[in-house]
Amino acid sequence: MNNNQVDVSTEMAQDSTDRQLAIERLRAKRDLSTHVVAYVVVNAALVAVWALTGTGYFWPAWVLGGWGVGLVLHAWEIYGRRPITEDDIHREIERDRR
Repeated sequence: MNNNQVDVSTEMAQDSTDRQLAIERLRAKRDLSTHVVAYVVVNAALVAVWALTGTGYFWPAWVLGGWGVGLVLHAWEIYGRRPITEDDIHREIERDRR
């Protein structure tokens, strides 16, 4: 096999890996949007129950706050966290060798 064939097969393997990573990111984004819709619908229903039962102490805040923290962490996982790079891996290996 010559260098050109090796380059083509390496490029094809990288394209396949890139495609798989893109599919995973798209699925994660869709899962987040489902999570947001569920959060809004369920919490709107809880606030409606609270309002229809005479208001008073705003107990839905506990659900809004707790679930909201989970929702923010879910969003951070998708949009805020940077992927692991080869440089990160090499730095970690070097740190472990010391």
